[in-house]
Amino acid sequence: MIRFTLACASGHTFESWFPSGSAYDEQSARGLVTCPICNSPEVAKAPMAPAVARTDRGKQDRLPAPQAPAEAAGPAQAALPLPMIAEPERQLRALLRAVREHVVATAEHVGDRFADEARAIHYGEAEGRPIYGEASPQEARDLVEEGIEVMPLPPAPDDRH
Repeated sequence: MIRFTLACASGHTFESWFPSGSAYDEQSARGLVTCPICNSPEVAKAPMAPAVARTDRGKQDRLPAPQAPAEAAGPAQAALPLPMIAEPERQLRALLRAVREHVVATAEHVGDRFADEARAIHYGEAEGRPIYGEASPQEARDLVEEGIEVMPLPPAPDDRH
C-alpha cells in the first residue's frame, strides 16, 4: 500500500491510500479519484516528504525530546498539531470531537452490554435513557433488523493516532 497526499484544483489537500502507484494512475485516469471536500475530479499528487527509515535505533537518549506545539491545545484539541489539513476537514474533526464529547457527557456507558441494554430499553424492560457502548457488527445489524435505532459512535478523529 502507498499513501499519497493529493490536492484538487480548488486547493483542498487530503491523503488517500492505494495498492500501488499504478493503481492511483489507473483510478485517476478513470475519474474515480475525487476530492472528498468539493467532489472535484481534477486531483493531482501533491509534493510529499519521503519516508526515511530511522538508523538511530538504540540512540534515543541522544535525541532531543519532542517539543509541545507553540499554541496551547485546549481540552477539545489534539495534543499534536495536524499539519496539511484543509479548513473543512478541521471543522469536521472539531464537529466529530464535539459530538463524541456530548455523548460521553450525557449518556451512560454500558460497555459490552450495549445490545442487551438497547433491547431492554426498546421493549420497555428498562428505563429509557441515552446509552453508548460496544457492539459487534453482527449485534448492530441484529438491532437494526429489530427496528431498534442505533448509530455508531466513531472514535474521536485524533484518537486513532
